[in-house]
Amino acid sequence: MAGIVIRWLVTSLTILMVPQLISGVHVKGFASALAAAAVLGVLNAIVRPLLILLTLPLTIVTLGLFILVINALLFQLAGAIIPGVQIDSFWSALLASLIVSLVSWALNSWIGGGRGEKTIVVTRWRDSGTYDLHRGRDGKWK
Repeated sequence: MAGIVIRWLVTSLTILMVPQLISGVHVKGFASALAAAAVLGVLNAIVRPLLILLTLPLTIVTLGLFILVINALLFQLAGAIIPGVQIDSFWSALLASLIVSLVSWALNSWIGGGRGEKTIVVTRWRDSGTYDLHRGRDGKWK
């Protein structure tokens, strides 16, 4: 649960930083950035996979670059939903979504939290023995 909150705050701070770099994006305050990050997270979880699936031939032809367009459109949609966020043009949305994606990716990979320790218990039918497989934080199974 803490990982989700940290990622949400990182994305919010990045959205709050974007107007300093791009003149076509306006964010009124931290509350608007929090709301935009939440809406963007929901859109990325629900709408983005559907859009990628529907535009799969175009994505393949453009070697995946059309995903940048999908990200920009979702960023514009989030800006249209949240009253305190205004995006002037598609190109502003494209640059903003690129910045938010790169910064969030970099900070989230630095923060970590996705590769926790896991244990898997394997039981065989003929063998009455049970085997425990444990993966540590380094990613190796023991």
